[in-house]
Amino acid sequence: MPNQSLNAKLLWMQFEDILAPRLGLTVFDRAVYSYLLRHSLVVGKLRLHFAVMSVARDLGLSNGPVRQAVRRLDELGALRLLERSKTGHFVEMRLPEQIRATRPVKDGASGATGAAGEPPASKLEATDFLKTWALRKSIHDRERGACFYCLRRTPAHVQCLDHVVPRARCGRHSYRNLVSCYMECNFHKNDRPAPDFLRTLYRQGRLTPAELDARLRALKDLAAGKLRPALPENGK
Repeated sequence: MPNQSLNAKLLWMQFEDILAPRLGLTVFDRAVYSYLLRHSLVVGKLRLHFAVMSVARDLGLSNGPVRQAVRRLDELGALRLLERSKTGHFVEMRLPEQIRATRPVKDGASGATGAAGEPPASKLEATDFLKTWALRKSIHDRERGACFYCLRRTPAHVQCLDHVVPRARCGRHSYRNLVSCYMECNFHKNDRPAPDFLRTLYRQGRLTPAELDARLRALKDLAAGKLRPALPENGK
């Protein structure tokens, strides 16, 4: 792969027409992916070692959005994080055509659902789950009436949606970043990192040690795209 010459025109079309819209990439995701691709596969290197601070400086951004973009690109399969240390990140880059959610559906496949009746990954990743009432309800239904954080039952009049990664830190309206929770938890969590808030609930006696461990695992599963909601039948 690194020894093959890339078709720059085709690469750009795949990025703009397929990758970015299907994965719902933010402007920060686009900038970081383009930068990393430019310094890796475009110049014949499969893997790249970089410091977030250096990338942020070159792009004229702050460290936070760049770090979050790298994390999301890893979650979406646009790159593979091999190592993270004090010296920086070591990643393996992937071209748009190599990313699972952007591959075309094979002949004879309907593309309507994934395994076990699940919606296709590309549709899920591109969906804004705050856009309609039905989509918001699908997140509430995924939690089955319980607060994602404290596990209390949450009747409709006291439940809301929370961005695990706050909007102030470029958190998306994605199923990977939205949870149904008790209004009180939403208020007290505010912009704190979700793991820190869960540990606060544990110290307050509102979560047992086993429940804390389970919630921390659920956070990882959420970010990895393992907690998929059921999309409304009409997609709205």
